[in-house]
Amino acid sequence: METLFAFGVGVVDALIAAVMAVVNLLPSALSDPFRYGFMQRGLLTSIIVGGICGVLSCYVILKRWSLLGDAISHAVLPGVAIAHLLGWPFFIGAFLTGALTSVGIGFIERHTRIKSDAAMGLMFTAAFALGVVIISQIATSTHLMHILFGNVLGVGYPALLLTLCAGVIAIGAVLLAYKPLFLYTFDPVQARAMGLSTGVIHYGLILLLTLTIVASLETVGIILVVAMLITPGATAYLLVNSLPLMMAIAGAIGVFSAIVGLYLSFIFNVASGGTIVLVASALFLVALILSPRHGLLQRWWSRQRA
Repeated sequence: METLFAFGVGVVDALIAAVMAVVNLLPSALSDPFRYGFMQRGLLTSIIVGGICGVLSCYVILKRWSLLGDAISHAVLPGVAIAHLLGWPFFIGAFLTGALTSVGIGFIERHTRIKSDAAMGLMFTAAFALGVVIISQIATSTHLMHILFGNVLGVGYPALLLTLCAGVIAIGAVLLAYKPLFLYTFDPVQARAMGLSTGVIHYGLILLLTLTIVASLETVGIILVVAMLITPGATAYLLVNSLPLMMAIAGAIGVFSAIVGLYLSFIFNVASGGTIVLVASALFLVALILSPRHGLLQRWWSRQRA
């Protein structure tokens, strides 16, 4: 285990060195904040989380799963609290409770008269309330607030390795299952007619979302990860009509927002998670106004010409 951890640390250090080789090409005013080790680890974590959130946010937007992302992000809170009590890594507890909540939502939707939106509301409010109750009984629960709001500047090697592994798994799964996911996203009836197991694809995609949310705990936190799973995809959706291009743009927006947000949080000494989301929201606002096809300015100009 120690050898494997040492290998992982070596991989992380190599990635940080590669990222810093690019950062050092920038003017000193931009690169100076990243000369610290904690900023370098935070930068790599932010890039990974921004990328995977951006890519998966396309499926969240196209499948209209915004509330599902909110449900899963809140449902991981009791897992984090239980993991803290048992001395387990936060990652394990968060993933287990997130996955169980996702399965519970699917079970209620498929076996009762309750619709999907109500099922999501029932499950995530119950899970979040359970997490709040457990945390209220933990005497040393102050640092658990980082799970709610993120603390990317305090990321250590173990959390960074978990985030890196989650990112590789999520992106690898999207690439390997691109065609089934594409067909399921736009025409699930045809996907079922072609013999694809839409149930497996459905829950597999939900598990990928859960994995992404858990990987984002250290960066933007439980509450703000919902925005990172929606905003990049929504911004790209306003700009293009092609899924591959949409995923590329959304991933780039996620990475850009994470980098700029981290830099601004250091300069102005504000919360990193909130700053990252504000940068992503600002990009969405720009796209909303200036999008060549769906922007408000283009619509106004078309009405004026008409």
